[in-house]
Amino acid sequence: MAAKDLYEKDLYTILGVKKGDSDAVIKKQYRKLSKELHPDATKGDKKLEERFKEVSEAYEVLSDPKKKAEYNEMRDLYKSGGMRGGAFNGPRGPQGGANYQDYFGGGGDPQDIFSTLFGGGRRGPSKGADLQTEATISFRDSIFGSEINLRLERETITTRVPAGVKDGSKIKLKGRGSPGQAGPGDLFVIIHVTKHPVFTRDEENLLMSLPVTFTEAALGADIAVPTLDGEEVKVRLAPGTPNGKTLRVKGRGITRNHKTSDLLITIDVVVPQRVDGKAKKALEDFAAATADEDLRADLAQRARA
Repeated sequence: MAAKDLYEKDLYTILGVKKGDSDAVIKKQYRKLSKELHPDATKGDKKLEERFKEVSEAYEVLSDPKKKAEYNEMRDLYKSGGMRGGAFNGPRGPQGGANYQDYFGGGGDPQDIFSTLFGGGRRGPSKGADLQTEATISFRDSIFGSEINLRLERETITTRVPAGVKDGSKIKLKGRGSPGQAGPGDLFVIIHVTKHPVFTRDEENLLMSLPVTFTEAALGADIAVPTLDGEEVKVRLAPGTPNGKTLRVKGRGITRNHKTSDLLITIDVVVPQRVDGKAKKALEDFAAATADEDLRADLAQRARA
């Protein structure tokens, strides 16, 4: 923010606070806005990035008691008509009331004065740069959480991956970035999750495909199904269960925030590749017994609709 423009901006409005608000209120509001407007959250929205910069600049002044007091004084002077367009318009000299010498002990250029107060519009000591790295974990570890070791240029650090993390998630490790005069930056870890041979996920639910035989689907059956935590649960197939039907096992999904979602099981009726002997004879008898049932009786009619 250019020093000469500072007094023309209402930093309290930019930050969404009142002039009389406490430092704690100002800090809380800044944290709220910075989280909402951070470039990681706004995904390249230029207007929101500019808003983020304005909020950060406003907080830089209002969070510092000395800068805040100086800003308030100059802002009040500007609002009272004492300054317009960078010039001091109020009465001057000992007979006319206060002038710049009264306020600042000499000079007459508002830009020079703000350069003294706020460093010429330059920012103070900056934080170190943020760093980014990647880590790959198993599907099981992504569901239950795990610890990973990250090898950086300067050191190897151990951190916890929270339970339920998704593939592509980004974990922030505060203060683990590059060093800087105002403290280190942050380290962002992008998590990659390997595929599991049985389970997948849909948001917070676990998914799996359960192969069943034709007779199990036709006659019904109780089937033992493995879960990700190593235990087995029994699911009951009703007689005539169709291929593709989904069964729900409650409380066997992903646990996050003290809530556990479900395991969704999709039925996959497996047709044998080869049938011989008694099995073949049994199927032939079944076909003969159900010959009067035509599953495609109205297929042609529906196709012409």
